[in-house]
Amino acid sequence: MADKLWFIVVALGPLLLGCVVAYSLMRRRRLHTSEKVQQKEATERLYDKPEGGREPTFNRR
Repeated sequence: MADKLWFIVVALGPLLLGCVVAYSLMRRRRLHTSEKVQQKEATERLYDKPEGGREPTFNRR
């Protein structure tokens, strides 16, 4: 009985995991073109210098 249980765990466990991964990859939603543009603009706003922002100052002696 224990041998059958280990067979189920060892053989069917990875198979079940593979099915779950395949299902999640099929269900993944792709971004539309307009959403990609919005995402790119938002990223640029986060990382660019803000309008009216200051340049870094260095101490000069």
